[in-house]
Amino acid sequence: MPSVDAIVSTRGDRAELLTEAVDSIVRQDYPGPVTVMVVYDRAEPDAALAERARDASPHPREVRVMRGDRGPGSSASRNAGILATSSELVGFCDDDDVWLPGKLSSQVAALTGNPRALFASCGAETDYGDRTSTCLWHKPQIAHADLLESRVKQACTDSFLVRREGLLGPIGLFSEDIPGGFAEDYDMLLRAARHAPIVYVPEVGVRVRVHGRRSHFNGRWATIATANEWLLATYPEFFTERRGFARLAGQIGLAWSMYGERRNALRWARRSFLASPLEVRSYVVTALALGAVSRSWVQRHLDAAGATS
Repeated sequence: MPSVDAIVSTRGDRAELLTEAVDSIVRQDYPGPVTVMVVYDRAEPDAALAERARDASPHPREVRVMRGDRGPGSSASRNAGILATSSELVGFCDDDDVWLPGKLSSQVAALTGNPRALFASCGAETDYGDRTSTCLWHKPQIAHADLLESRVKQACTDSFLVRREGLLGPIGLFSEDIPGGFAEDYDMLLRAARHAPIVYVPEVGVRVRVHGRRSHFNGRWATIATANEWLLATYPEFFTERRGFARLAGQIGLAWSMYGERRNALRWARRSFLASPLEVRSYVVTALALGAVSRSWVQRHLDAAGATS
């Protein structure tokens, strides 16, 4: 059985949720060895977490804690955890989310059944407190072309399981250069799929909890705009995928519009419309510029859709 490292990045301010996240990994039915590395981002590690592995599973389990040594942010923390561990496979879990039973076994089987594959993902269940929604991809693989056309939100960071050789080789670590760390997971998927299609397990393997919290990027419009501009500059492939380019250009235009940069917003809205007249964000930006709708109206609709832009 391949050994697995699960990297959990935390700021240390959600102790109860963090404990649930760690327990959900330790109690996986996967019979191979699993190490949970909890990386504290600008916070003092809780050494007591190491006890969570004791008698929690009949299989080899270990919980370790460390302080991130690469700088602030989740990308730097995850990278610190990757470099501090040595297992064959690496997975990730946010400190307020959980891995569901069977997640690890099914993904390891998917990867070992595809020797050339470096990366696997699975479905997610989003818990809003009063309701839940399920997000599943409709194909056995996620190709690079799929990711150019769509963000593919059916593959979230909690669902990633990657061969270490890929993270230290052709895929690379999480980018620490993206403005504000926005879309770091999308960037990782794009790089992974450049090398080989991502294996997808059509089962819900993780639970993402959003009840009682807002996205870290809510209202950070300049960060969202510049991060998406970074993606376009980093992946010239978008310029050959009209719908994908129109989507990102529309997101940039909308973010600049919400930030109050009217001229910049209209420039990007025009580029979005010319690439694909079907991209609705270009129309929203124009409506904002003409005063036909308000920023508060747009924000309410983004909140209702669970989107940032």
